[in-house]
Amino acid sequence: MRIGLLTEGGYPYVGGDAGLWCDRLVRGLAQHEFDIHALSRSRAQEDAGLVPLPDQVSRVRTAPLWRAEDDGVSHGRRARRRFTECYGELAEAVCTAPGAPSDADSTHLTDRFGSALYGLAELARDEGGLTGALRSDTAVRTLERACRAPGASRTAREARVPDLLAVAAHLERALRPLSLDWYGDDGLGAADLCHATAGGPAALPGLLARHFSGVPLLVTEYGVQLRSHYLALGPDAAAPAVRALLAAFHGRLATEVYRRAAILTPGNAHARRWQERCGADRTRIRTVHPGMEASRFAEVGEAPDRSDPDTLVWVGPVDPTKDLVSLLHAFAEVRKERPTARLRIVGSPTGPEGEVYLGHCRVLAAQLFPDEAEGVHAVGDNPVSFEEIGGPEVPALPDAYAAGAVVVLSSVVEGFPITLVEAMLCARATVSTDVGAVVEAIGGTGLVVPPRNPRALAEACVALLRDPERRERLGAAARARALELFTVEQNIAAFHGIYLEIVSRCPVRRVVLDEAGAPLPFADPAEAHVPVHWTGPTAPVLPRGVPAWAAGGPVRATPSRTPLTAPEAAR
Repeated sequence: MRIGLLTEGGYPYVGGDAGLWCDRLVRGLAQHEFDIHALSRSRAQEDAGLVPLPDQVSRVRTAPLWRAEDDGVSHGRRARRRFTECYGELAEAVCTAPGAPSDADSTHLTDRFGSALYGLAELARDEGGLTGALRSDTAVRTLERACRAPGASRTAREARVPDLLAVAAHLERALRPLSLDWYGDDGLGAADLCHATAGGPAALPGLLARHFSGVPLLVTEYGVQLRSHYLALGPDAAAPAVRALLAAFHGRLATEVYRRAAILTPGNAHARRWQERCGADRTRIRTVHPGMEASRFAEVGEAPDRSDPDTLVWVGPVDPTKDLVSLLHAFAEVRKERPTARLRIVGSPTGPEGEVYLGHCRVLAAQLFPDEAEGVHAVGDNPVSFEEIGGPEVPALPDAYAAGAVVVLSSVVEGFPITLVEAMLCARATVSTDVGAVVEAIGGTGLVVPPRNPRALAEACVALLRDPERRERLGAAARARALELFTVEQNIAAFHGIYLEIVSRCPVRRVVLDEAGAPLPFADPAEAHVPVHWTGPTAPVLPRGVPAWAAGGPVRATPSRTPLTAPEAAR
């Protein structure tokens, strides 16, 4: 089948977000054809180029979200009136005080938001683009009227002109996919299925392909876009009115995506709860855990006795959400019970904030653990070391997990704990904080403590350091669980089944013939198997929405082996 893969800021670019699992998915499903439609975030990302692509990728189309090119479209009076009506409807749905997802008023606002969104998309298709209109003074004045209208939230009514300009600019960037030429029969309209690798703007082209051409939409979220937006718009990032309006917009967009998707595939129960809270139908949700390359850690996992029995290991990107400060204070308590214990922190800082945080942790480690020496003539040594992957002590990632008897995760914010699963594949006992999907990933094969609780973290670490048999049992159970649930093979098999499930339930509106003139799989309409006379196109492809009788010429179809009776055909 033909899959339209929708990405934002990731695959197929070098170093893009979520690029690894997308690449594994595409390569693992070689029996399908992929058209990649990517929304890029920066010029640097595009200049870095594409990763090597397999043969099943037939085309890559890119649209930049980081710039708005002038489309040169000049709208007439009627088009301007349509824009004002649709944009005003969307703005009112955003500005109105929200209710619970189950409330009738909230459902009405969601319907208004969706109707306005598709109205803007139809206008963009008819006129050739909306870039100028979304950046015009008309958009700002329409947004201002919505903020001052009866029923608007208190925060929206307090929006000032700079706030309105900021919100209008953000909406223009978020709605740029409306003006793309991706939705015809030479693009996403010809796909059997659209697979969005994230929610939010990445799924917007899939919504439009569904609206214009009836293409079913699958949405995968390993990190909830709406949650990420809430975290990014903190008190210091924007004014209260801007934060409230943008949160409302992204909440309405997420709800529309969840309502219209044929199937949602969150990567964990944490993401699933977010989707259900935003109105997703739980009968259309299938949890698909991320897939890890187990063979990379096979050597360490099959030889767990390589570890140092007195060493704790922390692995991951260094930033404040990892709470290494609490880990260092916990290790100070560990040293009181286990004076020979050591802590190895393996990871690189993420950006300038990570650099500052890493420096702070180094200073704290030097204060908590002055260099120790066995005698007056010996050189002191600090029991805490800071290392990076690729260094002389840790040449590769598996070596980091092999170095310790216990792997520790001390985060206060976590989505799906990738480093924890890697430790499980290495058959390591783990001590983790109860955040994100940690409990779901571990499933009883490790110890879990509350976040920001150094004493509890220290007690769990000491308990495992004292009991090598327990460490061995937990490590073996963890490896078995990871091999069952978190491998690339299970991930690919799950998506292959979901693709077939979606296509089997959604009617195909075009007929595609191979070189011999025989119908291709999933392109032969179901009614062609009923033993009555059907006519169709003479051309190989019949565009969606065009009835067969309008094209002329017979269509070859696979005849039914046994003629059906009238009641059977009716069924």
